[in-house]
Amino acid sequence: MFTNAAKCSKCGEIYPSNKILTVCTKCGGALLLQCNLALAAETISKKALKKRENTFWKFIEFLPLSSPESIISLCEPYTPVFRLPNSCDTTFKNVYLKDDGRLPTGTFKARGMAVAVSRLKELGVKRVAVPSAGNAAAALAAYGAKAGMEVYAFMPKDASENIVKECIYTGAKVYLVDGLINDAAEVVKRFKEKYGWFDASTNKQPYRFEGYKVMAFEIAEQFNWDPPDTIVFPTGGGEGIIGLWKGFKELIELEWTDKIPRFVVVQSSGCAPIVEAYEKNETEIKEAWKTAQTVASGLRVPKPYAGYLILRAIRETNGMAVAVDDKEIISSMKDFLRMGIYACPEASSTLSSLSKIENAGIVDPHGKILLYLTGNAMKYFDVLALKSEETPVLKKGADPLLTMGARIT
Repeated sequence: MFTNAAKCSKCGEIYPSNKILTVCTKCGGALLLQCNLALAAETISKKALKKRENTFWKFIEFLPLSSPESIISLCEPYTPVFRLPNSCDTTFKNVYLKDDGRLPTGTFKARGMAVAVSRLKELGVKRVAVPSAGNAAAALAAYGAKAGMEVYAFMPKDASENIVKECIYTGAKVYLVDGLINDAAEVVKRFKEKYGWFDASTNKQPYRFEGYKVMAFEIAEQFNWDPPDTIVFPTGGGEGIIGLWKGFKELIELEWTDKIPRFVVVQSSGCAPIVEAYEKNETEIKEAWKTAQTVASGLRVPKPYAGYLILRAIRETNGMAVAVDDKEIISSMKDFLRMGIYACPEASSTLSSLSKIENAGIVDPHGKILLYLTGNAMKYFDVLALKSEETPVLKKGADPLLTMGARIT
């Protein structure tokens, strides 16, 4: 392990990495672990990496674990990168997709929780709690079960029933909260000391960021160390974009690549606090989004913690933040399915955003664009309406094509 300290991203206070870390005790800022990259580079090289198996743990020297034996794994693969079919209606022709729906529990949240649980077990943590729209709780439940931890998950009462079941049957103690994810976070905050929970909330500890920074390492290698010019990432709490930003900054310092992609954050118009702050040229999200509502539950975060880091990552990469509505998200989800791509609503928002990115005129139409698919559609088919006439019921012996009548073309 080459992580020797953590630094507050707001006031610069330094903390030793061998202690259990949450947020800065002086200002409440998010902590970012500091890796001794020069020492790590003496141990591992890009050439040596080619000989390793393509799994999430390929870059273990850059993760905050004291030993490979500490890894809590559910067999995380490299997730594939492939081109968007040219038949897709966009003027951008060098569009790629990276599908994290292939990870355990079906979302990119597995990355953050795999590292967090592994490190927390090293530090002796036995009880963890998390407020979640769903997928972070599911990932923590799965990895926590593997690590022998007690997991407490607090989710909005309208959370996906499929994810609630997933959490329960992987062993978590699940509680539904009458409100949104910020209300669930208040429950964890209020009772964590009483019940001895480690608060694994988004952006409120440094370990999950480390899992997400590996996205940058993985992408860079998959593009032969010449990463895409633009990465489009759906964002609710923002830990993914912060992790990506941290990872690419480390790659620059290692001199393994010479550029950081432009980051385009996508939100739902039904809950777009980052977009609002970006458009107002603000450095922090000042107020929680009122009446937050969207089919993309992972994007329904009224006021992400450490929003200043998300905005900083966007501005430092000359990026932008855009919002798409639920109708566009559902349409893109269907478009992806017709391509054989199983993208959840959050991931589908990236396809919806392409026309808005084009209209903004800041992205080179000939450059490489990567749409980051953060999760699999399989948990979310309930958001797709189905009309009764779309599934005709046949009488025994009936000719199905005649039964379909006008639907024959």
